[in-house]
Formats: sequence, structure tokens, C-alpha cells
Amino acid sequence: MTEIPFEQSLTRLEEIVRELERNELNLDQSLRLFEEGITHLRSAGTALKTVDAQVQQLVEAADGSFQLVDFGA
Repeated sequence: MTEIPFEQSLTRLEEIVRELERNELNLDQSLRLFEEGITHLRSAGTALKTVDAQVQQLVEAADGSFQLVDFGA
């Protein structure tokens, strides 16, 4: 499966929520949108986990040097 860009997933999720909230869809249409939403939710979650693993911060040591450490460490 091709990875969907985070921003695209988030935008589509917002559209799906608006469509479902209108209550103008039949059950089959709602179910299809729900399933599509789950796909986008999983894709966005995977993207966030990947970014979270890559986040680092620059910390200044007592001697004035800098080093990269994992964020939150």
C-alpha cells in the first residue's frame, strides 16, 4: 500500500467527518466513508510515530558544547 502524506490524510479525515455529520448518506455510503477514514487515520498515525522517533533536541552541555539527544530523554 502506498503511504499517504500526513497532511492529505488529515484533510481527507476532516472532509469525511463533515460528510458523516450531515446525516445525508445512506448506510452503505456511511460505511464506505468510515472505512476510508480508518485507512487515513492509520496512515496519519504511522506518519506521526515515524516523526516522533526522529525528533531530537539540541542540548547545551555545561562546557558550552552542544549535543543532540532524543526529545524527552
